[in-house]
This record gives sequence, structure tokens and C-alpha cells, in this order.
Amino acid sequence: ISDLAQVAYVRQKEQLGLGHAVLMAKDLIGHEPFAVILPDDVCVGVRPVIGQLIHAYHQTHASVVAVMEVPHDETSRYGVIASEPSEDPLDHGRLHKVTRLVEKPDPDDAPSDLAIIGRYVLTPKIFDKLEQTQRGAGGEIQLTDAIQALMEEQAVFAYEFEGVRYDAGTTMGWLEASVELALLRPDLGEAFRAYLRGLQL
Repeated sequence: ISDLAQVAYVRQKEQLGLGHAVLMAKDLIGHEPFAVILPDDVCVGVRPVIGQLIHAYHQTHASVVAVMEVPHDETSRYGVIASEPSEDPLDHGRLHKVTRLVEKPDPDDAPSDLAIIGRYVLTPKIFDKLEQTQRGAGGEIQLTDAIQALMEEQAVFAYEFEGVRYDAGTTMGWLEASVELALLRPDLGEAFRAYLRGLQL
């Protein structure tokens, strides 16, 4: 991996939210658009999800967040978007122009069932908004609040990605990802499948 890229990192010394974590990287990123990949969302697709977002960014020249439809009673676990159809028919209606973002709304107040998951491509203007963002839900600096503020100056789009997402932030999601991805591996799949068949379930 060290031959593929130059790796640099910064530490978030206080756990003040995702928005604060992204802000910590401001000096490394400078004035370029950049991707945010949250490791507790394991996303698998024929095309990498971040690659799908980069393609959408090149079409729109605007920030793009990955979204997926979630059960209505689970909207309080996510940032949820309100949107309108995009004028660009990118990928059969998967692209939406975001009109509003709500962090962890009660299902009765959720503007849709389209929830943001941990993949973003953002313009560097987001850093200005993060510096001005007050602590929101959970006493943290929320990235969704900064994106909402960004929408006052720049368009923001959401992309319904193609693929499967595992919530590895939960024990069950982590187990599902581990088992299903192990079964797909050509070097482990058959042996692991045989092991599972031998278990007394």
C-alpha cells in the first residue's frame, strides 16, 4: 500500500463529532475537493461507492453525499435528506439535488427515507462552514449542519449508490460483513463455506 500513495494523518484530540474530525484535515487538504470515507460503513459494489461519487462530482462540480433508502422507523439513526429531482439524469435517477438535511430526525419529522451513509465528496468550501458551525445533535460539530450551511452558497447533491452497505458500527453488521465478504473471497470462500456447514446450528 505504501507504494500506491503517500499517507499522512492528523489526530482528533477531542471527540467533538464528524464535522470536527473533517476540519482537522483542513491544512492537509488545502483547496482541493476531497473524499471522506467512514470505516464503519463497509460498502461493496461492482463499482466502488467512492468512485460512483467521484463520477457524480465530475458531472455536477458540486459536493456529493452517498444516500440509501432506510426503513422509516430507523431515520433517527441517520442524517436524512429532502431533495428534488436533478436536471441531470445521471445513472437512471440516482442523482438528487439536496434541498434540506436533518440530523437524526424523529421518524415523524423525517423529510424522506433517504439517509446519508459514510461516503462523501466535498468541496473545500466546507471548511469555512465547519469553522462557523456550532455544536448540534449530541453536543458535537455535525458535518450535516455544515453541509446544510454550504447549500446556501453551493449546490449539494445526493447519489443513491449501487451496491451493498454493512453497518459495521453495530456488532450484527460487523458480523454480517465479515461472513459475507469471507464467502466471496476466492482464497477463503470454499473452506469457510465448508466450515459453516459443519457447525451445529
